[in-house]
Amino acid sequence: MARRASRHRHRRAVAASRRIVTVAVSAAATVALGIGYVAGDLTDVVPGVLTLQPMRIPTVPSARTARAADPVLADADRSIPVDAAAADALIDTFLGSEGVGSDVSIAIAGADGTVVAERNADIVREPASTLKTLTAVAAATVLDLSDTLDTETYLIQQEGQTPTLVLKGNGDMLLGAGASDPDHVNGRAGLGTLAAQSAVALQQRGIDRVRLVYDDTLFGEQRYPSRIEENNPDNLYYAPVSALAVDGGRNWNGDPPDDPDLYTGYAELSTQPAADAAATFATRLAENGIAVDGEVTSGAAPQGQSPLTSVSSAQLNEIMAFMMRHSDNTLAEEFGRLTALAAGRENSPHGATQAVAATLQDLGVDTAQLTMADCSGLAPGSSLSVRTLIGVQSRILAGGAGSVVAGALSVPGLIGTAAGRLDDESVAGLLRVKTGTLGTVTSMAGSVSRLNGGVLCFAVVVNNPENAWEAAHAVDVFMADLPGL
Repeated sequence: MARRASRHRHRRAVAASRRIVTVAVSAAATVALGIGYVAGDLTDVVPGVLTLQPMRIPTVPSARTARAADPVLADADRSIPVDAAAADALIDTFLGSEGVGSDVSIAIAGADGTVVAERNADIVREPASTLKTLTAVAAATVLDLSDTLDTETYLIQQEGQTPTLVLKGNGDMLLGAGASDPDHVNGRAGLGTLAAQSAVALQQRGIDRVRLVYDDTLFGEQRYPSRIEENNPDNLYYAPVSALAVDGGRNWNGDPPDDPDLYTGYAELSTQPAADAAATFATRLAENGIAVDGEVTSGAAPQGQSPLTSVSSAQLNEIMAFMMRHSDNTLAEEFGRLTALAAGRENSPHGATQAVAATLQDLGVDTAQLTMADCSGLAPGSSLSVRTLIGVQSRILAGGAGSVVAGALSVPGLIGTAAGRLDDESVAGLLRVKTGTLGTVTSMAGSVSRLNGGVLCFAVVVNNPENAWEAAHAVDVFMADLPGL
């Protein structure tokens, strides 16, 4: 037994010795490899951060002599006076044009709004869509036009019930039906993208089925200015302001324009744009693997809860340019409503017009004779003097918030509702205007870069023209002569 135990102890001792030798050899090999790699790194044989090579400090050649560029455009000289006699003669020529009639107010002023020539400037008339310039200036003054309008989703979970997904709108009425489009204003935020993001967030929580509710509470109960339906046949010119909508609620019957930001025709507008947008969102959810149980219903998003995900509209200044250049009545009304909310006014069409008028009055614009039936000029009942339009144009020319509105105006011959209103190609690019057209109204207001380097503003409102087409053409001819003053 003793001999057997001795052999066992001997075997264990041998095994232990072998383990020690193995560990020692492995350690030595590791050290050797490490030393070898470091040596290889130092000599740049193998990749690494170490090197024996001297540091190379790059050198930059001295800049060539800079040359000042000649200015493309000179600064406008606002001090150059307008020739009052010449301006008066232009007005006489306009008033004598065929089709204009006698129900006319017109004024020409310097950049500061000082009127140098006018006819019937204190008689109020219906302005049509030139009223949008008032809304735009007020909104640009009150709102931060670098803001966006976010469309969000919220998740509500209760034990034993199907989770509820809430689609909340914050005023983006130019949502896209598909993926977000960074290249356009109309469709910058896409319901397809929002659905895909929401689906990922839901699936991460093990959810593949929801109830869908949409929150369209932003603008309260009153969505239509009084009597606006009288100038909205077949719902072609106004959709109710809503917290969310796809393409402003337009239905192109399967034939949308190639460029969502550029169109000239009118599509029938939805009377329930938020509900339509929610239905589109439900379809996009299903395409991303999230089933929607039952009917899509309206409701409210939970308070004090962070959104599950969101998509952002274009900035408000971009939306304003879209509104002005398309003369979009719904977006004009929405800018008025947003202005009212920001100013603490009543959340209604009346609150919107109050907010716009009060803001303009604070800016020093003459609003004594101003009556606003809505914020777009579509609803019957608005009236103003051309002095108010001139005052607004002078605020636009003054810079600051007005600069955003200046960039949103139409350029005759180039863009917007005045693209076809350039009568003389030699003055292309010198006019920035807002058109106005109703069955009994032809109007125009804007600013002019003069050929002598000066600046002026003007406004003309024709009510009940003898011939609407001839009156509009007379306005075009009048505008084309203004740069020469």
